[in-house]
Amino acid sequence: MGQLTGGDPSLLRRINSAVVLHALRATDCATLTEITRVTGLSRPTVEGVVEGLMDGGLVVEKAADESVARRQGRPARRFRFRAEAGHLLGLEIGSHRVAALLSDLDGRLLGSISKDVDEAAPADERLERLRSAVAELLRRAGVARDSLRAVGVATPGIVEADGVVRLCTALPEWTGLRLGERLGRSFKCPVLVENDANAAAVAEHWKGAAIGSDDIVFVLAGLSPGAGSLIGGRLHRGYGGAAGEIGALHLLGREATPEALLSTTGEPLHPLDEVAVASVFRRAREGDEQARAAVDRFIQRLVHDVAALVLALDPELVVVGGWAAGLDGLLEPLRDELARYCLRPPGVSLSLLGEAAVATGALRLALDHVEEQLFAVEGTVTARR
Repeated sequence: MGQLTGGDPSLLRRINSAVVLHALRATDCATLTEITRVTGLSRPTVEGVVEGLMDGGLVVEKAADESVARRQGRPARRFRFRAEAGHLLGLEIGSHRVAALLSDLDGRLLGSISKDVDEAAPADERLERLRSAVAELLRRAGVARDSLRAVGVATPGIVEADGVVRLCTALPEWTGLRLGERLGRSFKCPVLVENDANAAAVAEHWKGAAIGSDDIVFVLAGLSPGAGSLIGGRLHRGYGGAAGEIGALHLLGREATPEALLSTTGEPLHPLDEVAVASVFRRAREGDEQARAAVDRFIQRLVHDVAALVLALDPELVVVGGWAAGLDGLLEPLRDELARYCLRPPGVSLSLLGEAAVATGALRLALDHVEEQLFAVEGTVTARR
């Protein structure tokens, strides 16, 4: 296909449509006159664009108030963006559960579901559990699968841009899995696969503790911690999608793994054995000296790992989520370490989204994709009158 130029009619139509959609999405409804004023487009151009958007199902005329019409005469036609014209899914695939969120094209949540899954479940079983959850969610919400415009998926591991999981130690049979391709067979829309910590960082920036902060680090704290970061409001994935893998920092001259540090028996804990991990934390709170020492060792390692990432990126804010976010005394040691090592220590906050952060971030990634398709006009040419 030839390169589009500034005078290409199809490109101009797309840009004008995006401009009008932006204007309508920013308000409940608007008249043609109001759209003309906001967009700077001519009245005939606006009329043509609105008609085209109505034909495409993205815009609808709002019914007039008959009582007003009887008193004041026929009111001006008003139009609104049809957020219900399509739907989005945000999917989380975890060690112990799968979860799904459903929204309209404004990102308004329409339903959610989660299902437990055994940590030892093979890949096929885990994916079938996810498909079953999605089918149940769509059925409950009365939403047709064909109305889905994009699906975001968040998973542990290092994820390639094409949706292949390059490396994952948390889920059986996950390393090398062509996750995007496998899930793509269940949907007719784009499927976008992302690392779980990266997705959580996006979520906290959208609806959580990092609203208003564009340079952030989100720490998904656990025995194998990971981190996601936004720089200038944009997700930083790294060259191969491995940015933020702080769980591997123990390899740099420190042989003790986090699961060994948290052990009170000399035998490393299994990274996915939440019952054993919870027992250590509980005994520490009850005053058990061995457990308290183990928790202190674990927290010290975690804060050192986070400090290393903060020194490299200089974020405005560090948000801590994951199951370790509930540890007593985690934030103060982290603040102290960052103050010790950093010229300008960032703020530190707990996640506001909790266990919903990962799926919420996956949903936001799906919404970003749709917005890019429907609304993005930056980097092209200006709208023409």
